[in-house]
Amino acid sequence: MASDTRPQTPAPALLDAAALPALFGALEARGYTVMGPTVRDGAIVIAELASAADLPYGWGVETEAGRYRLRRREDGAAFGHSAGPQSWKTVLHPPRAMLWSADRTPDGSMAGGEPEHARRYALLGVRPCDLAAIAVLDRVLTGGRYADPVYAGRRNGNLVIAVECTEPGAVCFCASMGTGPHADARFDLAMTETADDQGHRFLIRAGTPAGSEILAELPVRAAGDADIAGAARAVADAATRMTRSLPANELPELLAASRESAHWDDVASRCLTCGNCTMVCPTCFCTTTEDVTDLTGDHAERWRRWDSCFDLDFTHLHGGSVRASGQARYRQWITHKLGTWHDQFGSSGCVGCGRCIAWCPAGIDITREVAALSALQRAGDAPDDGTGR
Repeated sequence: MASDTRPQTPAPALLDAAALPALFGALEARGYTVMGPTVRDGAIVIAELASAADLPYGWGVETEAGRYRLRRREDGAAFGHSAGPQSWKTVLHPPRAMLWSADRTPDGSMAGGEPEHARRYALLGVRPCDLAAIAVLDRVLTGGRYADPVYAGRRNGNLVIAVECTEPGAVCFCASMGTGPHADARFDLAMTETADDQGHRFLIRAGTPAGSEILAELPVRAAGDADIAGAARAVADAATRMTRSLPANELPELLAASRESAHWDDVASRCLTCGNCTMVCPTCFCTTTEDVTDLTGDHAERWRRWDSCFDLDFTHLHGGSVRASGQARYRQWITHKLGTWHDQFGSSGCVGCGRCIAWCPAGIDITREVAALSALQRAGDAPDDGTGR
């Protein structure tokens, strides 16, 4: 029988929280720019971290529909918070990106080029729902015939360090979407944090050779069976404490059959069409472009920025917008996100992070809207003409 020549993955180990600077050192020695969570402007945001001291030790969050507040924790957990207003989309698919610039030369011609992106990112603290969201963006922006150069330039060479969830937020529903709270793939390193009477530590495991190489350099100690079982139990318990859910397998058919549902008028009466849900969503990817020049006309730039299907101009054609009403725009967003995304990309566009619920100023809850559509369909309120239009 042939021997197994595959590289061996190191066994899970324990890393004390006091040793997190060693992880930063290993990342920086490899030329990574470390991006991760930190406290800023009354929220936990994703930003460049200079050291482990920038992590949000001792901070948690309180979330509900239309509500997000920081709160002090009784322990010093660094990742004891649920999803904040930013996802890793802000790093990999930034809100604004220059596509090219040009300057007029003395002979009257234009010279310019595309900006280069040479930074390599270590993404520290990626939640399992956001691991799934990055996989969705990979399929959308690099999985087809044409790869998006901005996303590909920022995504290539990443190192992903996941942190499993042991304390879900009130708006989380990743368990029902199959995207968490356990991290089972798509990471280089995965950590499960514990802060109790026995100390502040992380169960850490490698998922790739690059992760194994870094793990071998860290001051870890052996993890016993009790440590491994305890971490798994804490993650599994988090799944049982989620109070929201979506019936993921039924959504495409439900939304196709609900085109004429009276419920869209109810949603439109509350929706401000502000686009917050698309801005905080970790998988919404739509963009538009704009050209700018200086006052002399000798310098020009083309920028790409995020766009939203809630914007009235998003579907503007000669004569006006295709979706002029808030009803039509909300219906388009949720139908694409939960329904026709399956036809385009083979999965749902929702990962259950709950950001759209927490950051909706009107407190609109996508799980409750789906439940209402489902109830109305059962009551015969959603006629279907058979076309799915």
